[in-house]
Amino acid sequence: MAFKTDIEIAREAKKKPIQEIGAKLGIDAADLVPYGHDKAKISAEFIKAQAGKKDGKLILVTAINPTPAGEGKTTTTVGLGDGLNAIGKNAAICIREASLGPCFGMKGGAAGGGYAQVVPMEEMNLHFTGDFHAITSAHNLLSAMIDNHIYWGNALRIDNRRVAWKRVIDMNDRALRDIVTSLGGVPNGFPRQAGFDITVASEVMAILCLSNDLEDLQQRLGDIIIAYT
Repeated sequence: MAFKTDIEIAREAKKKPIQEIGAKLGIDAADLVPYGHDKAKISAEFIKAQAGKKDGKLILVTAINPTPAGEGKTTTTVGLGDGLNAIGKNAAICIREASLGPCFGMKGGAAGGGYAQVVPMEEMNLHFTGDFHAITSAHNLLSAMIDNHIYWGNALRIDNRRVAWKRVIDMNDRALRDIVTSLGGVPNGFPRQAGFDITVASEVMAILCLSNDLEDLQQRLGDIIIAYT
């Protein structure tokens, strides 16, 4: 008997409209920001409205070594969520977005496996709602601002030998870890040693995760620009 692969199971799944999923969790359609028919973000207003309500119970699944078949943290988390819903509990799971580095490496995707996985699996593993791209662009904009400041007179007297702020890319590209930038003569600036980290290791990513709202995010980003210059 041949077993179906994870991707075959995911593609055969009959997905419900995201508005129906939101309604089950008590989220009105007006508080969902749809990304197609099966994905959505939750509005900031809805999240703020939950502040005074009673907390639910939290189960943390972590520090699991995957089995030879691949069952690890995500598969266990999704299976546990399915099981709790099957016995009548109002349960939802919360997992991190997949990074393309591990996804294209030995680790594989981050949506679980078998019949305990999140769908649409391919879209979650590849770009999802675009947050990683936004973080990559924001981080690299700050990198460009540093180099541009040095090029146009360096009023802050930044030592380009000591710039700690690297660029980022959502890929495990070994060749970009340590590089030399700004080659090509005067129009391209002052050559210096630099490099790329993976996007999920960006300080901008950390700030996004720790921020309480948009205003807090803007304040924290302003603080980090000052700290690195």
